[in-house]
Amino acid sequence: MLASCQRQQSASPVVVDAEELENAAAKAMLQGVWQEELTEEVVFRAEGDTIYYSDPSDQPAHFRIVGDSLEVGKHRYPIVKQTEHLLWFCNKSGDVTKLVKSEETDDTLAFSRHPGEVLSLTEVLKIDSVVNYGGKRYHWYIAVNPTRYRVNKTCYNSEGVAVDNVYYDNIIHISLYEGAKCLFSRDFKKDMYKGEVPQAFLEQAILGNMKYSLVDNQGLHFDATLCIPDEASCYLVETIISFKGQFSLKLLEY
Repeated sequence: MLASCQRQQSASPVVVDAEELENAAAKAMLQGVWQEELTEEVVFRAEGDTIYYSDPSDQPAHFRIVGDSLEVGKHRYPIVKQTEHLLWFCNKSGDVTKLVKSEETDDTLAFSRHPGEVLSLTEVLKIDSVVNYGGKRYHWYIAVNPTRYRVNKTCYNSEGVAVDNVYYDNIIHISLYEGAKCLFSRDFKKDMYKGEVPQAFLEQAILGNMKYSLVDNQGLHFDATLCIPDEASCYLVETIISFKGQFSLKLLEY
């Protein structure tokens, strides 16, 4: 089974023709544990129709071999060479990734059949404070609550293969009191920031935190951070809660 990185540059989104048939013989040859040819570092294990990665934070992915390409999840990689013990394919960058099948057993390599860890970025955080404005005393509360809402983030491992990491998103609650009178109480979710943050970014982002900023004639200002996990990319969105119990949003910076 041969292909060329020059002819098929790199991994591309899968567009599967209904008539394409999976290569069962090539799929059978892929079963087992595969290592990087030079470093002998374990990359993944193919079992059935699933690839399990050595990094426990990388989610297992469904795979097929169709034509001269390895299809993993939503991505396809042209195969340069495949034998019972060799697998060469073109990665995302158009470079050839060279793998060899390990002669060790799964037990020897301590390669568990993990479902993929789900990562939580924050622990429960509660904070409150009192501010005075216009001769009145205001007490605000913030609670950052981790949830079970899953956020998928696609990244690329050292072999240039797309892998998914899964994180838990947060819900942030804000309450505002004037004395004993509750002016505002609401949960904030990241979808509430659709009008301020691009949708493509929002899909992979976490509502990370909410911090008090200042008080003025508009009300109390809080800054929400929406970030893609483990990256420097973040949006800072101002949440203004008025003294009448209404809120508005304003993008501060990217």
